[in-house]
Amino acid sequence: MASAGVLYRCRVMHRRPGPPRYRFNYRSFYLLLDIDAVDRACAASPLLSRNRFNVLSFYDAEHGAHDASVSLRTWLEALLADYAIDLAGGRVQLLSMPRVFGYGFHPISVFYCEHADESLRAIVVEVHNTFGEHHFYVLHEHGAPMSWRAAQHKAKAFHVSPFFDRSGGYRFHFAEPGARLGMGIRLFEDDGERLRITTTLTGERQVLTTANILKAVCNVPFMTIKVVVAIHWQAFKLWLRGAVFHRKPEQKRENVS
Repeated sequence: MASAGVLYRCRVMHRRPGPPRYRFNYRSFYLLLDIDAVDRACAASPLLSRNRFNVLSFYDAEHGAHDASVSLRTWLEALLADYAIDLAGGRVQLLSMPRVFGYGFHPISVFYCEHADESLRAIVVEVHNTFGEHHFYVLHEHGAPMSWRAAQHKAKAFHVSPFFDRSGGYRFHFAEPGARLGMGIRLFEDDGERLRITTTLTGERQVLTTANILKAVCNVPFMTIKVVVAIHWQAFKLWLRGAVFHRKPEQKRENVS
């Protein structure tokens, strides 16, 4: 039986070539859950719950349709149908930060979508900002199998940082989740030449057990609160260094691209 869920102890790195040049990184941990087996994953430890308070919690309404009455599978299949993608019931895994002691923030969550033949058919990247907004980037090859090694390109369509406007485009790189986790996102100017920022997420897989949850929480206590504080603290330091500030634009009506 395939694993219902695993834990990844991670490190996130942001590097800005400038001006001003800047780099920072921080520790974190993520859950990788089979969206059809979340209850089974939560049964692995009394410290992990679904839709209720615990040391770690996963809430369905914080992803996908953002409506607990709509299952993640139902929402995702409807979304992918707009791109003529049929998974035929294949496995979908969701990588996301859990809530920690009831507090949640999800800078980035990733749906890895496989066909029933186990080939990768889509990756859906869900991005949240600190204003309570979210956007989905759907990476695909028009229903054909995707290569894990191929870069995926998407125009930027969502405000994340006050130090970048909404122009430019992303290049996404993903490694197949296994013993190690890896992804890279680079933001370029509209010409595709000038690099604005590079973000990487790397991690090592841990079995989802009570002992490993305790180790992760002790290693990065109150992680989700720290992530939000770090975002604002690093933004303040960038402002002190003279980074150009951009006012937040109105969110686009269409939150999928």
